[in-house]
Amino acid sequence: MDGGGGGGGRSREAVAGELERLRAEKKELDLRIRLLESELETCSPAPASSAGENACGAGGACQTRRGFAQDDALPAYMIYRYSRHLLLPDFGVEGQRKLSSSSILVVGAGGLGSPVALYLAASGVGVLGIVDGDDVELNNLHRQIIHQEAYIGRSKVKSAADACRAINSSIKVVEHHHNLKPSNALEVVRKYDIVVDATDNLPTRYMISDCCVLLNKPLISGAALGLEGQLTVYHHNGSACYRCLFPNPPPVAACQRCSDSGVLGVVPGVIGCMQALEAIKVATDVGEPLSGRMLLLDALSARIRIVKIRGSSPVCTICAENSVFTQEDFQKFNYEAFTSSPMSDKSAPSLDLLPESARITCREYKSLVDKGEPHLLLDVRPAHHFQIVSLPRSLNIPLAALEEKLPMLETSLKETAGSSDEQPSLYVVCRRGNDSQSAVQLLREKGFHSAKDIVGGLQCWAQDVNPDFPAY
Repeated sequence: MDGGGGGGGRSREAVAGELERLRAEKKELDLRIRLLESELETCSPAPASSAGENACGAGGACQTRRGFAQDDALPAYMIYRYSRHLLLPDFGVEGQRKLSSSSILVVGAGGLGSPVALYLAASGVGVLGIVDGDDVELNNLHRQIIHQEAYIGRSKVKSAADACRAINSSIKVVEHHHNLKPSNALEVVRKYDIVVDATDNLPTRYMISDCCVLLNKPLISGAALGLEGQLTVYHHNGSACYRCLFPNPPPVAACQRCSDSGVLGVVPGVIGCMQALEAIKVATDVGEPLSGRMLLLDALSARIRIVKIRGSSPVCTICAENSVFTQEDFQKFNYEAFTSSPMSDKSAPSLDLLPESARITCREYKSLVDKGEPHLLLDVRPAHHFQIVSLPRSLNIPLAALEEKLPMLETSLKETAGSSDEQPSLYVVCRRGNDSQSAVQLLREKGFHSAKDIVGGLQCWAQDVNPDFPAY
């Protein structure tokens, strides 16, 4: 037999590959058929006994032919699928029944939301809602494990929903293809029993918490940044809401996102898994949820601490008994203005600290480089950013250390000038064009009057000058 065999000229490897694929599909279909047959059997009425036949045992405990003692027993396909849940004395049939009749909303299909949605789907939650308005990007995949490369550029909600349905086709997955906002949050959240906050920005955290208080929904809140994470359950069994703990938002400088500070991929994975656990505990009344307590994870030292947090504040403007904050107030509230930060990092505002005379565009800088104009390029990003990627012949002095290293800068300018009596130009760059403005402002105050900011930083360079320049 030659390599093509009966495959119409196809290689042996191609035929073997198709055969393996068909066998896998057949195995999956056979399993699905068995599950459906079991489900159909549980829905069929038991055959009637003959008039003289006693269907009860000696003890009088009657059972149907299908072997279930109660009319509300779990169907056979659920018993088989969730058997490891049912074997747990503290969870059992009642826990699975409660979970399968519950509805849980996951806000965010990113690093936290990925394990939350996957585990809730696999565990058999009745209705799983997923909210997200973003598309899948390549730099998501190291932590957002629900997505695949094939979905890059496509909706995160669609990607996440397909993954959840692939794990468990028996649950209902509801897709919300938009970001949660005050104008739509009440309508979405009121359809669910429990809310999981898997977002990464301050205004959205306040908004989701306020919404859950107004609709009396428990909130499973998690956060992960860098190598640390935290988790708690708000507004459940007398626990505080987010505003009880943080009535006033922290300074903008203290509010970081993983797009700015980075995050090790497994850290949101760990917190997300625990958010799924807390959601299941709240849905089933099993165990002791993290109400009134906060879990703190230090991944670098592998330490987990649980600290007690204060209960609901009697003076909270949202959840206190005398609160006058209404649903109408909620829909009009400007959470971005309240926190001085955007809900999306894609709409992060740029600073505007300098006059136009103190700034040049990336294209203008590229032009003077091509002409060979003598100058010094100062990169004020942190040193570990500079190690990722940099423009040729740039000097790295991080913004935080700039003032104390001005003598080094002055020496570098003199070396750049060489034998020329003319002071060379000084251009300053950073990642996105904000720190560089602060640096130019400082430099001009210290006598470096030729300093100019490169608008938009390296991000703009990658977009407008060199598409092959690595963006991060």
